Amino acid sequence: MNANKTIITASPEETIQLGARFAAKLNAGDVVALIGDLGSGKTVFVKGMALGLGVKDPLYVNSPSFVILKEYTGKKKLYHFDVYRLDQKGFCETLDHEKYFYGDGITVIEWADKIDLILPEGHVKIKISYEAGDKRSFQFSPPEKYKKIIGDLRKA
Repeated sequence: MNANKTIITASPEETIQLGARFAAKLNAGDVVALIGDLGSGKTVFVKGMALGLGVKDPLYVNSPSFVILKEYTGKKKLYHFDVYRLDQKGFCETLDHEKYFYGDGITVIEWADKIDLILPEGHVKIKISYEAGDKRSFQFSPPEKYKKIIGDLRKA
């Protein structure tokens, strides 16, 4: 049986709302791995996560492509990585990633497939794909602990 769950959004606003509903259910130490082409909606989804976590001005969240990591504070901390410009070795040499992966916040990583081998066990993977127009497909590959959260997203 395939454990993957797919949700389609029809606009950037729906993508933000999906990210907000998802993030509101997460806890400190959760790691979210985002995979998708340029412009697929990864950062828009993270804006929604920031909204769901109560980050002030979540729509100003942007991709940390050149700084690699941005930290946001809301009801829960959000650690936002973008590893587009790095490979796994470069990522490991650049910063103490374990501090964030196993820390007191929620970690979201854009281009996570580039560092797949060092992602913590039990992370949730979300593959984002283009559909027609502004539609995006979010394929969640959740470990057991996220299955109810993902199931609840489909009902909203």
